[in-house]
Parts: sequence; C-alpha cells; structure tokens
Amino acid sequence: MAATVSPAQISIVKATAPVLKEHGVTITTTFYQNLITDIPELHNFFSITSQRTGAQPRALAGAVLAYATYIDDLPKLAHAVERIAHKHVSLQVTPEQYDIVGKYLIAAIGQVLGDAATPEIVDAWTAAYGVLANVFINREGEMYKANAAENWTGWRKFRITKKVPESSNITSFYLGPSDGVTPLPKFLPGQYVSLQLPVAELGFNQSRQYSLSEGPKAEGAYYRISVKREEAAEPGVPGLISNMLHDKYAVGDEVELSHPQGEFVVDPHDTSKEGVPVVLISVGVGATPLKSILDSLVDAKAVKRPISWIHSSQSSLTQPFSREVRKVCRENSNVAANVFLRTLGADDRQGEHYEFGDMRLDLAKLDKDRDLFLGNSSTEYFICGPEDFMVEVRRILVGLGVERSRIALELFATGDVSDE
Repeated sequence: MAATVSPAQISIVKATAPVLKEHGVTITTTFYQNLITDIPELHNFFSITSQRTGAQPRALAGAVLAYATYIDDLPKLAHAVERIAHKHVSLQVTPEQYDIVGKYLIAAIGQVLGDAATPEIVDAWTAAYGVLANVFINREGEMYKANAAENWTGWRKFRITKKVPESSNITSFYLGPSDGVTPLPKFLPGQYVSLQLPVAELGFNQSRQYSLSEGPKAEGAYYRISVKREEAAEPGVPGLISNMLHDKYAVGDEVELSHPQGEFVVDPHDTSKEGVPVVLISVGVGATPLKSILDSLVDAKAVKRPISWIHSSQSSLTQPFSREVRKVCRENSNVAANVFLRTLGADDRQGEHYEFGDMRLDLAKLDKDRDLFLGNSSTEYFICGPEDFMVEVRRILVGLGVERSRIALELFATGDVSDE
C-alpha cells in the first residue's frame, strides 16, 4: 500500500467528497456484500446486527467522508482514528486484512460510480487508502505490542463465575480466566472488552464490546461486565449476544475475551488532576463505564477529586448500581448523586432512590456550581447513553461555557458520535 499521497491526489480526493456524501452508503453496502460473500470467514469480525440494520455501512461511509474532507488536515481525525484503532485491536484485526479491505473498497467505488470512477480518481483513492491504512496499522501495532508485554495476545478463554441481576433488564457477569492465571492485566477505568461467542444458528462467531463495570482490583481475579437484555434492533435480530448471555449462559460456562481496550478513560492516579471535578452523566446501561470510573476515583490510592454522579433511568426497577452508588456517596464526602426517574414506583423514596421524579434528565434542574461545577474551568465531563442524548447534553454544556475538549462521550454502537 502507498506510503504517501501526492498534492494532486489530495485535491482529487477532496473534490470527490460530495460524490461520497451522495453515494457513500451505497458504496460501503456494496463493499461489505462483496467482501463477506467472497470471504465468509470475515463474518467473525462484523456484527450481523449492524450489517442487517445498515449501521455498519453508514458508519464506514461517514468515516470515509470524514477522511476525504480532512485528508489535508489529519489531526482533526485523531480522535476517530484512536477510537477505531482500539476497536480493531479488540476484534483482533490484522495488518494483512487492510490489503483485503482496500481491494474491495476501491472495487466498490468503481462498481457504484461506473465510468465516473476515472483512473485518476481510482489511483488517488488507492493512494489515500494506503496512507490511512498505514496510520491504523502502526497505531494498532503499538497496542498489540503493549498487550503482548502483558502476556495476552488474541482471544483468551474466561469462565462465568457469577451472574448478578443489577436491574430488571441488566445482569452483571463476573468473568475469571479459565487458565487460572492472575492477576489479570490492569485496565483504565472506562475501557471495555470484546466478548466473543459461537452462534450455532449462524455458523460463525459474533463479538460485542462491553464496558468493564467495576474499577480495577488489586488482586485482578476477574473482570465484570454488565449486560442489558436488548430489544430487537429489527425483526429477527433481538440483541443477539446480549440475549444469549442472559438466557443460554450460566455460571461455569466459557466465553472468549480480548484484552481491555478503549479511549474513553480516566487515570485515577494522574496527580495533575488533583482537585479537578469530574461530572459523570449517564442514561440506563450507559452507567457501566462510569461506574468503573467512579469506583477508581474513590479508591484510597486515587487522587482526590470532587465527583458528581448524574443518572437517568426509566424507573427504579431498571436503574443499575443504585445501592452501590448510594453506598459510595455515604462513604465519600467528595461524591454526590442526582438520579432522575421517569416513572416513580409506590415504594420509591426521594433522596434514597431518586432526586428528581416523573422526568427525564434535565441539567437545568441541577445546581450549576454544586452539581455541574461550571465555575471551575478545568472540570471534566464524561457522558454515556444514546447518541442523541449525548449530543444534546454536550450542546447544553457547551452553551453553558464548557469547552468541547473537556467533554468525553462513549457510544455503545458502531461508528463514532456525531460531531454536531
């Protein structure tokens, strides 16, 4: 693959950005269809749910368009590259597969655009893809090397040691290494693992990413993930892996995990953050990475920081980690919680189960200094939930004077969060 792209080729790529915006999803849909038809073993790398719903082609089309737009200003893509690289490493993508992807992606451009895909355009995109592929290969190589230094390469077998219901639709799975080798590698709070299961009715494996929902433990005996039973994304695809875990996997059963990855993180031992407030905002199962962050920040060895936990759930029955979070608040004077419940139950008590009832999360109801720390120009905000929710919360915070660089979002879906 090309290591450089000429100024003339950059101009061609940028000039074709409007064409990609118009035909991008058709190109990427064609790409995936051709790729998986010819090389069916790649089913193991792609979510069949995201394929069937079109989320995967839309995400790739968005990434290609972003690259075409900023090919002459690649630092603007740094966050997207980092996010995608972590995901690729969690799925065990290899350098050799970039050649295969490039071949089929360029072919799809030619197939969809026909005669409009002139030799000059094809050459320009081939060179541009080569440059981007090398960026990913190099970054992912660094991550693989770091994982190998912790004696973890590829998929590793884990056994379910405990299943604990966290709410009416979320269950925590405690996963211990089948080989018994501990302590497990440490991870940064907010990171996830990829979990892989064989799906007999499909004839291939499927992997999903699940945030580690508990802070790192010194003994490193297990990892904990908390999985929501997902409703059908479309007829016939009812949260495939989440439902298998809930219904078919019991204590003692084995799953496969890859090394923890992810860039939505906090370093609880970063002394430069001493006294800097942290605001953790989530909806529903979006609380999982934030719970890990919360645990790590109240650890005795962590730097001391004011922490605001802001969460919204449909009801107390669907609210995860309620008792754990309330216990953290009681035991740590630097932590305060504000919970919004959309539907109140007969036994729900204000101050114990919720602070704001019969409403969705509304930042306007919170104290700007005590709860949101808007008066501190260093405050950091970590948000996890549906994309529309996160984008709206970010919009509100920016409107209140918060720089976007201090707002981190974690998306439980294919692709990246909208930059709007």
